[in-house]
Amino acid sequence: MLGGTLEATRLCRALAGAGLRGTVSMAGRVARPADQALPLRIGGFGGAEGLATYLRAQRITHVIDATHPFAAQMSANAVAACRAVDVPLIALTRAPWGETADDHWTRVPGMAGAVAALGGAPRRVMLAVGRMHLPDFAVQPQHFYLLRLVDPPEARLDFPDHHVVVDRGPFGLEGDLALLRDHAIDLVVSKNSGGTGAFAKIAAARELGLPVIMIDRPSIPARHETHEVEEVLRWLDHAGTDLGV
Repeated sequence: MLGGTLEATRLCRALAGAGLRGTVSMAGRVARPADQALPLRIGGFGGAEGLATYLRAQRITHVIDATHPFAAQMSANAVAACRAVDVPLIALTRAPWGETADDHWTRVPGMAGAVAALGGAPRRVMLAVGRMHLPDFAVQPQHFYLLRLVDPPEARLDFPDHHVVVDRGPFGLEGDLALLRDHAIDLVVSKNSGGTGAFAKIAAARELGLPVIMIDRPSIPARHETHEVEEVLRWLDHAGTDLGV
């Protein structure tokens, strides 16, 4: 299983509870990964070809992609590798968030669009895009940035005015309402990650009437997808139980 999400951790527990053998692979971008109910592998594979080699060498019979919806390259590699070695693949994804009449979203097609949308007068911005993309926003230094990260920054951040909160989700509405109020946030920038674990900031922005720059998901090659852990288990059960996931 390609993991790194709350959904992957929940699925991992379900797989272990069903007595299935498997390995969870994470890229290693988080210093303290959440505990997993199956053996954990850390690190990349070397692209689609490297993943295909790993699948052959480990005699993997089924692959589950439970990575983040914005891990587009890893997901594309999984599709290509599984096709190359004829291993079935299912993706456990999150349904994207939908805008309501009470929201004030500006949708942008990617990280560059979000950076461009921040042009103009100084704002107080909650920047919820993940550690890897923070350098992209250094070209808009006029803002105050509130950053919530799983791990403390390893190097100096190129923002003249910012505050870092080190915390791990899932987050709740009351906590995120307090966070936005305490830092006088007037704009939220977020990936459309979907699911429930990170939705509180969107719900808090809605309640406070704040605008949100919402980054649309990247495109991923066609694959079999589900939003339900139980559907993954049914998919595995359909092929029998002597599986190496």
